[in-house]
Amino acid sequence: MTNEQLNQRLELLETKAAFQEVTIEHLNQTVIQLQLESAKLKEQLKLLSDKYKSSQVSHIASMSEETPPPHY
Repeated sequence: MTNEQLNQRLELLETKAAFQEVTIEHLNQTVIQLQLESAKLKEQLKLLSDKYKSSQVSHIASMSEETPPPHY
Protein backbone atom coordinates (compact mmCIF):
# COMPACT_ATOMS: atom_id res chain seq x y z
CA MET A 1 0.00 0.00 0.00
CA THR A 2 1.14 3.43 -0.79
CA ASN A 3 1.37 6.23 1.67
CA GLU A 4 -1.57 7.97 -0.06
CA GLN A 5 -3.76 4.86 0.30
CA LEU A 6 -2.88 4.57 3.98
CA ASN A 7 -3.75 8.21 4.53
CA GLN A 8 -7.11 7.72 2.79
CA ARG A 9 -7.91 4.67 4.90
CA LEU A 10 -6.87 6.48 8.07
CA GLU A 11 -9.04 9.47 7.14
CA LEU A 12 -11.99 7.16 6.44
CA LEU A 13 -11.56 5.43 9.82
CA GLU A 14 -11.31 8.78 11.61
CA THR A 15 -14.48 9.99 9.88
CA LYS A 16 -16.35 6.83 10.85
CA ALA A 17 -15.13 7.10 14.45
CA ALA A 18 -16.26 10.73 14.66
CA PHE A 19 -19.66 9.84 13.24
CA GLN A 20 -20.01 6.99 15.73
CA GLU A 21 -19.12 9.30 18.62
CA VAL A 22 -21.86 11.73 17.58
CA THR A 23 -24.34 8.86 17.20
CA ILE A 24 -23.45 7.39 20.60
CA GLU A 25 -23.85 10.80 22.28
CA HIS A 26 -27.24 11.26 20.60
CA LEU A 27 -28.35 7.81 21.73
CA ASN A 28 -27.10 8.50 25.24
CA GLN A 29 -29.14 11.72 25.43
CA THR A 30 -32.19 9.81 24.18
CA VAL A 31 -31.75 7.12 26.84
CA ILE A 32 -31.41 9.77 29.57
CA GLN A 33 -34.57 11.49 28.35
CA LEU A 34 -36.48 8.21 28.27
CA GLN A 35 -35.32 7.34 31.79
CA LEU A 36 -36.59 10.69 33.08
CA GLU A 37 -39.92 10.25 31.31
CA SER A 38 -40.21 6.70 32.65
CA ALA A 39 -39.60 7.91 36.21
CA LYS A 40 -42.26 10.61 35.81
CA LEU A 41 -44.74 8.11 34.40
CA LYS A 42 -44.08 5.68 37.26
CA GLU A 43 -44.73 8.44 39.78
CA GLN A 44 -47.94 9.47 38.00
CA LEU A 45 -49.09 5.85 37.89
CA LYS A 46 -48.41 5.47 41.61
CA LEU A 47 -50.37 8.66 42.39
CA LEU A 48 -53.28 7.54 40.22
CA SER A 49 -53.24 4.09 41.78
CA ASP A 50 -53.25 5.57 45.30
CA LYS A 51 -56.05 7.97 44.34
CA TYR A 52 -58.09 5.13 42.86
CA LYS A 53 -57.61 2.94 45.93
CA SER A 54 -58.63 5.76 48.27
CA SER A 55 -61.72 6.59 46.23
CA GLN A 56 -63.11 3.06 46.16
CA VAL A 57 -66.09 2.52 48.42
CA SER A 58 -65.76 -0.43 50.71
CA HIS A 59 -68.84 -2.66 50.89
CA ILE A 60 -67.73 -4.04 54.23
CA ALA A 61 -68.96 -2.12 57.25
CA SER A 62 -66.55 -1.26 60.02
CA MET A 63 -66.90 -2.99 63.37
CA SER A 64 -68.56 0.08 64.89
CA GLU A 65 -71.18 0.10 62.14
CA GLU A 66 -71.97 -3.61 62.33
CA THR A 67 -75.20 -4.65 64.00
CA PRO A 68 -74.77 -7.28 66.67
CA PRO A 69 -75.57 -10.86 65.73
CA PRO A 70 -79.13 -12.00 66.47
CA HIS A 71 -78.13 -14.18 69.41
CA TYR A 72 -77.14 -11.12 71.53
